[in-house]
Amino acid sequence: MMKVLKTTGLILVILSVTGVILAEQEGTTQSRTPSSVAVPVILDTDIGGDIDDTWALMMLLACPQVDLKLIVTAVDDTETKTRLVAKMLEKVGRTDIPIGTGVKTSDRKLNQAKWLGDYDLSTYPGTVIDDGVQATIDLLKTAPAPITLLVIGPQTNIQEALRRDPSIAAKASVVAMAGSIEIGYNGRNRRDAEYNVARDVDAARAVFAAPWEITIAPLDVCGTLVLSGDRYAKVKGSEQSRAVTVIENYDLWANRHRHPQGSSSVLFDTSAVYLTFDDALCDMKTIKLAIDDKGRTVPAENGRPVRCALKWKDRDAFEELILKSLTGP
Repeated sequence: MMKVLKTTGLILVILSVTGVILAEQEGTTQSRTPSSVAVPVILDTDIGGDIDDTWALMMLLACPQVDLKLIVTAVDDTETKTRLVAKMLEKVGRTDIPIGTGVKTSDRKLNQAKWLGDYDLSTYPGTVIDDGVQATIDLLKTAPAPITLLVIGPQTNIQEALRRDPSIAAKASVVAMAGSIEIGYNGRNRRDAEYNVARDVDAARAVFAAPWEITIAPLDVCGTLVLSGDRYAKVKGSEQSRAVTVIENYDLWANRHRHPQGSSSVLFDTSAVYLTFDDALCDMKTIKLAIDDKGRTVPAENGRPVRCALKWKDRDAFEELILKSLTGP
């Protein structure tokens, strides 16, 4: 039976931050050496809209470099999204990971509702927490080491967590699929208002204002990221439960008809998954960014330093990593 945990509010702690992790100046950023210890991660996801979150979640579950501590659903009908995550975790045998329900912003129907069906959360054997924002705060405050917040949707939950307890910024770093620096959607040579930022500009600004390190995978690096040909065929033909779950959802996804039968849609969020534990396959640069009223991430002299993945050094190797994470043991 599902374990339901109800969380209570904590006393708001106002932290005077004197030391801020913003020392890097604008310029080339050195790649980091991956740690031999798995990186603790909280996934904040708007899964159920674009299918790339499902690919990203299944990839994340297979990365030994990551210790996934919590999954929190974001924006729109987060209660139904929690059911979707629960069904996925049960299908792939990962009900050990707690699921938290984030801030509900609408009753919009999920694009993966057909795959979800009438799945009953009451039979779920894992832990479901009704207040995913508070679960995020509690986990950050009690963790023995800093945790990476992997944010692959609008940053609504993270803004609310900061509002309740600004001190969490001292216990976390952020990796997000967000923004557009020089390249927009479909590889166009222009800066676009990227969805995750534009959907909740105030939330994105709040995350930018907090004193934690921020790394982003903007459209520059992920806006044309598609798995096709032999690699897509291997995922589609695999019997590994992660691959099966991805393809079942993709085939029943409301927008499936808009994409070629022999390829994935654009897998934006998988790039952010990779950046939680490594960045050697990317050209990284620290850029001072501001967010304008339309949700565009604009270079600005007085902007916030952000580590940005601007292009692939070896996209082929990254696509191979996606394939192995979905089809491997």
